[in-house]
Amino acid sequence: MRERILLQSVGGPLQIKPGESKGNRLRFPYRIWILSLLICTLMVAVAFFYFDVPIAHRVYGVLGQPKSLGAGFSSVVLLSAEAAVALGLMIIRITHGHLSPFREATVLACLTSMCAYTINDSVLKLLFGVPNPGAVMHGIHHTFNLLSGSSMSSFPSGHMVLAGAFAGVFMRLYRNSVMPLSALLLVAAVLMVVGDWHFVSDVIAGAFIGVSAGVLAGEVWLVHSE
Repeated sequence: MRERILLQSVGGPLQIKPGESKGNRLRFPYRIWILSLLICTLMVAVAFFYFDVPIAHRVYGVLGQPKSLGAGFSSVVLLSAEAAVALGLMIIRITHGHLSPFREATVLACLTSMCAYTINDSVLKLLFGVPNPGAVMHGIHHTFNLLSGSSMSSFPSGHMVLAGAFAGVFMRLYRNSVMPLSALLLVAAVLMVVGDWHFVSDVIAGAFIGVSAGVLAGEVWLVHSE
């Protein structure tokens, strides 16, 4: 049976030993994730109550009205691009009989990203119901309106969930990608805030949810790919 090695560590590929039980191969960092959840929750709470609105007032209008940038990176465009990439790679898999590990990871990242985004926009935004920065700048109170939100609500950031889930898969499967992908996510988060699309708490929560989904998907894939 052909064994595909996807798991990589900082020092190089880490091979799975024959006969090793599935329980031993499951390496999802539960303790680190729980600690990260607590830290993220604290950061979101502090940002929401003390920094979101002041920072939004300070950066509001800095980029003018970046309609072209917003249209180019709208969720519809990004989701369509991911769907096209995933579909194209799956067609290659059907016609050629196999994909390289990197292409398999790309398909997984696209599908995970789309699923995480859909759950965020269809469930979490409706659950929390936080008005977006534009509405708050025009007098709407910055607060949670539980079970009264819509897909236009601000918390958590759908774009950060989308990007975080995609990046999280590669972070889990290719450890040397953690730093560059983290830097890209940070740049995206800053642009989301400066461009008046989201509050600071939105991007923190969105990034954590997305990366968590991606890392979990990567872990499940590793177990599946024995």
